Amino acid sequence: MAQIFDTHAHYDDEAFAGDYREVIAAFPQYGIGRCTDVASTMESVDRVLSLAHEFPNVYAALGIHPSECRDLTEAFLEEMEQKARDPKVVAIGEIGLDYHFPEEDPDPALQKKWFVRQLVLAQKTGFPVIIHSRDAAKDTFDILQEYHSGLAGGVIHCYSYSTELAREFVKLGFYLGIGGVLTFKNARKIREVVRVIPLTSLVLETDCPYMAPVPHRGERNSSLFLPLVAQAVADCKGIDPEEVIAVTEQNAERLYHV
Repeated sequence: MAQIFDTHAHYDDEAFAGDYREVIAAFPQYGIGRCTDVASTMESVDRVLSLAHEFPNVYAALGIHPSECRDLTEAFLEEMEQKARDPKVVAIGEIGLDYHFPEEDPDPALQKKWFVRQLVLAQKTGFPVIIHSRDAAKDTFDILQEYHSGLAGGVIHCYSYSTELAREFVKLGFYLGIGGVLTFKNARKIREVVRVIPLTSLVLETDCPYMAPVPHRGERNSSLFLPLVAQAVADCKGIDPEEVIAVTEQNAERLYHV
C-alpha cells in the first residue's frame, strides 16, 4: 500500500529537540512512510546525517540555504562533498536564492555564487538538487536553465510562483514541492498550479517545523499533517487522495533515486 513520502523536513531543527523520535515513530499511524531531512546551515549538515542514520526510513540532503551562505567557504564545501558519499545522502540541498529580506540576507551576488557552486557540486556527485527560491524567480530560472542539463533532476521546494513558470521548471525536469500553503485561504495561485500541472510532476513536503496546513496553521508542522495536504491536492484535481499519495510517492522515489 502506498504511503506518503515527505520530501522536505527539518527534524534536526531545535523545534523537535525533545520529541523527534516520537514523531518519526508515529509515521505509520498517519500513513507516512519515508522522509528526507534537509540541511540548511553549515551546523546542520552533521545533525542531518546523524538523524538519517538513526532511522531506516529517513534520508539526508546536504546543502546550505541562501540566507545562510555568508560564511560559506570552499573548504567547507569540500568537506560536504566528502560527507555526501554517505549512503543515506540522496540530494544536495537546500540551495538557491532568497531575496525576501534584502536588509538581512547576503548580497544577491554572493547568493548566486554559492548557488552555482553547489549546483556544480551536485553535477559532480550525481545528486538531484533541492531548490529554495523566494522572490527570486528570474535569477533562479536563468541559473537552472544554464545548469540543469548536467543535473540528476531536482525539486523546486515550496513552489510559490506562477503557473507559466511552473510549466517551464517542469520542462527543465524539476518536480514542484507542495506543502501546507496549499490549504491557506489566500493560496489561489498555488491551487491553480496544482490544478494544471500533472500529478506526475508534484511531490508532497512539509518544510516542518514551518508552514503547517489548515487547521493547524501557526502550530509546529510535522509529517503527521501531510494527509491534509494530500487531500487538498486531491480536491484541486478532483481525484481520490489515495491516488495522490501513490503517485507522489513514486515521484519522490524517482526524484531521490531510491
